[in-house]
Amino acid sequence: MAGDRAVLAELDDLRQVIRLHQRLASGRPTGVVDVIPAARTVLVAFDPGLVSPEVVSEWIGGTVDLPGTTAEPAAVGAAALGGAVVEIPVHYAGEDLAEVCALLDCTEPELVALHTGTEFTVAFCGFAPGFAYLTGLPSGLRVPRRRSPRTTVPAGSVALADEFSGVYPRESPGGWQLIGRTDTVVFDLDRDPPALLPPGTRVRFVQVSP
Repeated sequence: MAGDRAVLAELDDLRQVIRLHQRLASGRPTGVVDVIPAARTVLVAFDPGLVSPEVVSEWIGGTVDLPGTTAEPAAVGAAALGGAVVEIPVHYAGEDLAEVCALLDCTEPELVALHTGTEFTVAFCGFAPGFAYLTGLPSGLRVPRRRSPRTTVPAGSVALADEFSGVYPRESPGGWQLIGRTDTVVFDLDRDPPALLPPGTRVRFVQVSP
């Protein structure tokens, strides 16, 4: 239990989180109001006036036990999720592009080809409203966060950090490596829903001219 209105499922890795979230979100019992993934957990929020915590826990446990939810992580990936792909145009001219290429021992065209050739999946959201952690990054694009974070990162910055890629939804501090920028608005309070990239969304980046 996580308080009197939520149950927290703890998992071993991000692939298990993606699979469990996909299955729980595809069909909620009456009274379940939200299913929220994170790096190693899935939080299920419910209305105690409509459903008991015991029923919610049994529902989660039964889903965890379904074949493939936790036992076959290698089978979980963007292609297994289905649904439309959101394309995000990117100008690959980020402040850290040259440094990232040096770290990865590749050319800028090679980096762009790898980044645009990958289909990502939104694993979870956090850090800031609308900030989606995109998983699926090839091992050849994995770089550490900057040793010294920036106090200001422009909105629309496309970045890499560890096993993730992401788009800064608004101007904020940040320590990810900046490889490009996009004019796509990924979070807008006047839009319904405000977040363009909720968990489970499939994403591709497309190179555009500066």
